[in-house]
Amino acid sequence: MSDTDSFIDEVTEEVRRDRLFRLMRRYGWIAVVVVLLLVGGTAYREYTRAAETAKAQAFGDAVLAALENNDAADRVAALDQIDAPTAEGAAVLDMLIAAEEALDGNGTSAAERLNAAATDGDLPEIYRQIASFKALTRPESTLSAEERRVAFEAMAAPGAPLRLLAEEQLALLDIEAGNIDAALTRLNALLTDSEVTAGLRRRASQLIVALGGEIEAS
Repeated sequence: MSDTDSFIDEVTEEVRRDRLFRLMRRYGWIAVVVVLLLVGGTAYREYTRAAETAKAQAFGDAVLAALENNDAADRVAALDQIDAPTAEGAAVLDMLIAAEEALDGNGTSAAERLNAAATDGDLPEIYRQIASFKALTRPESTLSAEERRVAFEAMAAPGAPLRLLAEEQLALLDIEAGNIDAALTRLNALLTDSEVTAGLRRRASQLIVALGGEIEAS
């Protein structure tokens, strides 16, 4: 019986091997294709990632080289020749150019450039808000105090990324309007905010003292 069982097991194993061999001949190419796709996809991702990193490094190097020029006009010209690899990079580049244009005495062009970035629907909200904030704080802004107040109030909404900076600008608008009490209240609120930065805290404290107010205990 044992010889018979052993013979049956051997035959069964051979049948299994034969079936497996036929299956591999029929469907083995699918496994090969899957492996090639996996390897190819990984290689493509690595290549794309490396290419994006190289572009970002080249962009950064070009910006740093442009900023090494001694004259603001030369810095503007050099920055204007750079091609940004992404829309976000282009927004940062525009902000840098605007800053250099302002230093070169061309504030109107700086404001126009910032406004263009602020209204670019292809940019993430944070970039548009930063550009808008910079444009609103430019002395060349043609908006009235009330229009600027409306814009800064929108930026000061709870959870907004530029909330505290917008609150500081609203305090300055209060001072401009002669509403010193409102400005002091807003500035003291800034001092007690858990997210206030050291620089903003210092500016708010200096303004409170300059206005003859008292810094409220937190």
